[in-house]
Amino acid sequence: MTGGVNEEPRIRACTVCRDVRNFDLLIEDMEAVFADTWGELTFIETVSFLDDPDASDLELLAIALDDEDAAQTNLVKLIIERAAAKSIRILLIAESLSPILLHQMLRAGADDFVPYPLPENALKDAIERLHKSAQTAASAQFAPTPSGRNGTVLAVQSLAGGAGATTFAVNLAWEMMLAQGKSDPSVCILDLDFQSGTVSTYLDLPRTEKVYEMLSQTSTLDRDAFFSALQRFQEKLHVLTAPSDMLPLDLLSPDEIERVIGIASDSFDTVIIDMPRTIVHWTETVLSAAEQYFAIMELDMRSAQNTLRLIRALKADGLSMDKFHFVLNRAPRFTDLGGRSRAKRMAESLGISFSTLIPDGGAQVRDANDHGLPLGEFAAKNPAGKEIRKLAIALSEAKGTAKIAAE
Repeated sequence: MTGGVNEEPRIRACTVCRDVRNFDLLIEDMEAVFADTWGELTFIETVSFLDDPDASDLELLAIALDDEDAAQTNLVKLIIERAAAKSIRILLIAESLSPILLHQMLRAGADDFVPYPLPENALKDAIERLHKSAQTAASAQFAPTPSGRNGTVLAVQSLAGGAGATTFAVNLAWEMMLAQGKSDPSVCILDLDFQSGTVSTYLDLPRTEKVYEMLSQTSTLDRDAFFSALQRFQEKLHVLTAPSDMLPLDLLSPDEIERVIGIASDSFDTVIIDMPRTIVHWTETVLSAAEQYFAIMELDMRSAQNTLRLIRALKADGLSMDKFHFVLNRAPRFTDLGGRSRAKRMAESLGISFSTLIPDGGAQVRDANDHGLPLGEFAAKNPAGKEIRKLAIALSEAKGTAKIAAE
């Protein structure tokens, strides 16, 4: 690659890879898009070239990686950081690259990625997206979307493994959708447990690559892109499943999580977030956005200990507990006076109160989840489902009353 010769065209783009001959389809697409205004470099050559004044004229680096490039991770991240500092757009071409490595590259500053072998027109479409995002970046800045729906955000988090938070979130979303009785988009559930989220399992929905594609481009996320990643359960309930691959919980920054929640709440009357059991760096973001934060626990020592640790963590960060609603799952039935007494003593010792007591739904809960159906569809008379239904109706009525008062 040379520069400074008047007879030669200005180089607008460059491929960067171990050996460009391993990506023959990329060569064809680069020629189709850039004709003779592109070049090719190895990783080492790129590091040197980015120190050259000619590098400032470059519009795009197309970095092609496969699973054999894992050892080059630090070098590639250095290239991405230097290119980003020069405002050069960076497109990753990934073949059999692990989601963890791809995530690291995107966090280092890469703008977008496309899989290899390249689908038809994928490179051209990605370059057009990059140009569009560059033109609109100044106005994006996490601006609100235009519909102004201002939906209610409810978050759900388990305080112990297997406490039933996802079951609660899925059934609450379904019952609230039925309670609101609207044909237009009214309820959406977001599975933000990027590692072990099971909303898709409990609603028998596939996990798709569209979710990761959407999450990796949140800086330019709009309503159309958000809806393209959603699926619908029985054509009624909108669902953002967890990504198809197990990804780091720090996949998104607090600002990016805020953007996703903002678009969701602007598009739906109610947004229910199924949180990971782990406290992450964007938990506070969700807590701030949520109107109510449901903490699911059981009548056992592990739940009690984790609740104490949560309370200490929140107080240490100066966060209020006002939004927290503690839900006791598999609670003693009304006739179990001994169990009710234990639950009361547990709440008093923790300095909390249980806003909702959900009785044990038995094997029907497990079977409903295995069949990918809400309890209301699988076993309408199940006691756990009936209690969640009562809560959903109460929340919907409270929302309706608040809306009338505001008007």
